[in-house]
Order: sequence, then structure tokens, then C-alpha cells
Amino acid sequence: MSTTATAKAISPENPENPGTPTSGLDRYFKISERGSTVAREVRGGFATFFAMAYIIVLNPIILGSAKDMYGHQLDSGQLVTATVLTAAFTTVPIALAAGLGVNTVVALQLAPKMSWPDAMGMVVLAGIVVMLLVATGLRERVMNAVPVGLRKGIAIGIGLFIMLIGLVDSGFVSRIPDAAHTTVPLQLGGDGHLTGWPVLVFILGTLLTLALIIRKVPGAILISIVVMTIVAMVINAVATVPSWGLTTPEWPGNPVASPDFGLVGEVSLFGGFGKVGMLTGVLFVFTVLLSCFFDAMGTILGVGDEAKLIDKDGNFPGINKVLLVDGLAVASGGATSSSATTCFVESTAGVGEGARTGLASVVTGGLFSVALFLTPLATMVPSQAATPALLAVGFLILAGSIKDIDWSDFTIAVPAFLAMVMMPFTYSITNGIGIGFIAFSVLRLAAGRGREVPVAMYVVSAVFVFYYAMPALGLT
Repeated sequence: MSTTATAKAISPENPENPGTPTSGLDRYFKISERGSTVAREVRGGFATFFAMAYIIVLNPIILGSAKDMYGHQLDSGQLVTATVLTAAFTTVPIALAAGLGVNTVVALQLAPKMSWPDAMGMVVLAGIVVMLLVATGLRERVMNAVPVGLRKGIAIGIGLFIMLIGLVDSGFVSRIPDAAHTTVPLQLGGDGHLTGWPVLVFILGTLLTLALIIRKVPGAILISIVVMTIVAMVINAVATVPSWGLTTPEWPGNPVASPDFGLVGEVSLFGGFGKVGMLTGVLFVFTVLLSCFFDAMGTILGVGDEAKLIDKDGNFPGINKVLLVDGLAVASGGATSSSATTCFVESTAGVGEGARTGLASVVTGGLFSVALFLTPLATMVPSQAATPALLAVGFLILAGSIKDIDWSDFTIAVPAFLAMVMMPFTYSITNGIGIGFIAFSVLRLAAGRGREVPVAMYVVSAVFVFYYAMPALGLT
């Protein structure tokens, strides 16, 4: 863990000549040059796969539980195939898969206002914009226009939103019917109390997930999902359970099956604009773009730092190539209907095993390819066994970001706070971003620090103001 990007190491394959490539594979991936070995890279690839494989279950649950404006739902088996396919072929040089947070935007904001192909088309457009920004060198400039504190507030808001979705999908909390005539929107369980075997599975799964994370067990989230799925299967076999929701935990007749590519290519690039209008459509694309933007940049730098690939000036050599692949992955996620694909911080699991090169990601991608034929196993996992992962991910996002907000500077602390709370409270990531941007611009002006706000922030804030004023102006 103490090597640098150019460190030389004595490898088992060539102990007498440190740093000298021993094969074409070694030379291509610069394995010896970066102080690693083929064995370490393979081990790291396995570690990363098992640390992030939970997305194979979670992404279909989030996308499959939503309906588009026509009441259509995506098939769970096809979603598993799409999720695995995109992860398998975009996981280079950092592990990538469908992003939690981005898939929430697609499922709960885009799809209800248009068709699924329209929603996925907007994801493809966001990916194309990302690639254009990278190609023109604007991505880093745009990134720098948003202050770190506000970026962290947005990330935390997405984490809290993900956590709320987990609580609702598991049945731990539920919406109080309008017939109750109360201003309280949510309640514990289905009737104000925690009852039923499925809720117990969720509670035990949450405790197990957090306990494994505290113990720093590799693959903690995946282990918890597997264990609680087995528990749910036992409960379902011996007890009477009225409903598990979307998925009943039963062992499939055949755990191996051919992948179903039915969702691949089901995309309408510009159909969504005809449903919601040009401005709203642009803001939807912008929301997907930002969700991918900050998540990917932070993850790339974080993984690079952990792998000791950051130079003395704090830069990641060749980062534009990584960012270009990230943009391609976003577009690919839309094209396969698996939602935007983004860099996974779980790549650090492989780094912890000694991986330092893209070979580890190739191994991870290969394992995802094998998972293409195990769809029946993924579609037997009940949401109560999988949603504890959403709480854990939400907590980890908050824990990793909240310390980087300058709470003594109210011109950044208040916008960050508004961004993070408005996402779960309004059930909209777009609203959190918009309100945070507007508050930042207004408060910096009020403090006499208007010159510190980049012009791009003023422009985007003005667009959001107009967006919120559209109903009052009769433009919706």
C-alpha cells in the first residue's frame, strides 16, 4: 500500500530484476512498473467484483419497481442482463456499473413523465454531453465551477434519498393514505407498527450489513444480501407470508439461464422532450449529468489516491482517458436500459488486495460476464434482503462527505444543507440541486461575495429559477 505510480518492485516472477516487464501482458498494463504482480491483479479483480456485485440485485429492484407514464414496468430478468452487460464491458480502467442515485433519478423523476425509452434516451444524451465536455477540456472547468462544499451536499442528499427509498421499498416505512387526513406523510410499517416476516428480514439484514461494515469484512454488502436471501427462503418455506412484494424468495428450477437482451437498444433519444418540454427535458439531462459528474470525478480521484497513482501535484495522470470511458459508460447504460453507469468506489477493495493496474478491472469485467448466465439467482432476491444495502450506502456517502463541508461559512453550509435535505423531502434530486444552486448564488451576493461565484453558476441558477416559476407563468 506504500507504492507510488512509478515505484519499482521485485516481483515473484522476476525477483532479480525489479520493475522489468516479464511478458507482453505485464508490459501492456505496466504491472511491474507499478509495483504489482499478475496474481495481485487477479486477486484484486475478484475482490472488486464481490464488493460491488450487489448492484446486480439492487439496480433491477430500483428500476423495476417504477412505472413510466403509461404504467409500464421493466422486466426484472431483462434488467439483470442489462445491468451485468454494461458493467462487464465498461469496467476499464476503473470498475463501473449502474449508479445508485442516478438510477433513482431515472426511475422516480424521468420515467413517470415519459416512456422508458424516452427516459433512457435522456441518459444517453447525458453521456454524450459528458464525452463532449471531456473532449473539449471543459469537464474539469465545469467541475471547478461548483464549490466542493455544495458538491458534497449534493452527494449527501443523494445518499439520504437512496436511504429513504430503501426504507420505503422494504416496508419499514410507508405512506399514510390521504384518507387519514393528517399532515404526517410517512408512518412506521404499514399501519404504524412493525409487523410481518419481511420487515424482520429487513431489520436483521440492516443490522448484519452494518456489523460487517464495522468489522471491515470484504464484500460486506453482498454477504448480507446472500445471507438474508437464504433466511427469507427458509421463512417463506415454513411460514405463511401474505406478500414479499416484487420478488418471492424461492429457489429457481434452474439457476443458470441464457441472458435476455430484450431491453438493449430500447431508446428514444429525443422523445422525452416532446412529453415534458424543452426546458424541463434539458434540466432532466442536466440532473443526470451532474449526478454522474460529481460521483465519477470524486471516485476516480479517491481510487487513484488509494492506489498511489496521484502525482505530487495532486493530479491523476491520464485522467481524461478515464473520464472519456466514464462518459461512454453513461451513454452505454442508457442504451442498455440499465440507467447511467458510473465509477464504483468499491474499486478500492481491489486496491486493498494490491491491485494497481487496469488488469484487475479486466478480471472484474470478466466475472460480470459470467454473471450474465446467472440471472435466475439475482431475480430470487426479495427487496427486504437487498434494501439494507441502500441504508449502508447512504450512510457511507454521508460519512465520507459531511466532514468536507465548511460549516462555519454559511454561504456554502446553508446551500449544502438545503441540497441534502430537499432531495429526500421533495423526493427529487433535481429539486435538491436547483435549490442548492439558487441559495448559493443568492447568499454569496447577499454577503458581498458575488464575484466569487462563477458565471456558470449564475446561469444555471437563473435557469432553475425560471423552471420553478413556469407553473406560475402558465408555461407548463
